[in-house]
Amino acid sequence: MDKAKLIIFSAPSGAGKSSLIKQLIEMSESPLELSISATTRNPRDGEIHGKDYFFISDEEFNLLNDQDAFLESANVHGFKYATLRSFVEEKINLGISVILDIDVQGYKQIIETSQEFTSIFILPPSLKELEQRLLSRGLDSKDVISKRLSNAIIELESANLFDFVVLNDNFDKTIEVLSSILFDKGFKYNSDHANEILRELLD
Repeated sequence: MDKAKLIIFSAPSGAGKSSLIKQLIEMSESPLELSISATTRNPRDGEIHGKDYFFISDEEFNLLNDQDAFLESANVHGFKYATLRSFVEEKINLGISVILDIDVQGYKQIIETSQEFTSIFILPPSLKELEQRLLSRGLDSKDVISKRLSNAIIELESANLFDFVVLNDNFDKTIEVLSSILFDKGFKYNSDHANEILRELLD
């Protein structure tokens, strides 16, 4: 990356997005950081303001929202989350590229802004594999997993809104493709192949 930029990642829960992002940041030869979101929820044990999240009050969140201070925002489980426009712009102006890990709804909000970005949607190998990954994590009840799978289908239907659609069926191979997208100016993207994989998932 010759120029710092905003990079947006999105994927269904369980597609392996977080692990991919962590690896990309570790291997990047250019300054690359994960964005820090603002939230109205209270810090959990060990979480630090300004490192894990920017913890703010409902009143402050609403004020910032009225001032158009967010690139995108969402209400999740009764708490508000958002990406601060100033945080992203400050990092980019310092020559640091920023990765934004958000859902499809947040991405659709950013599309409506004048912000420049590169967007990547991560596909699971199959919905069955996605279900197995969610089950193996042991974090959610069967009802929650069922809801996550239903949401995954909705998200997959919006994958073609992204600049790149990448299948995560092998971690090392996927990292190689993502590295090429971000760091290789000569990378040739095969959109037809990506769309074929997406159609198979949705059929």
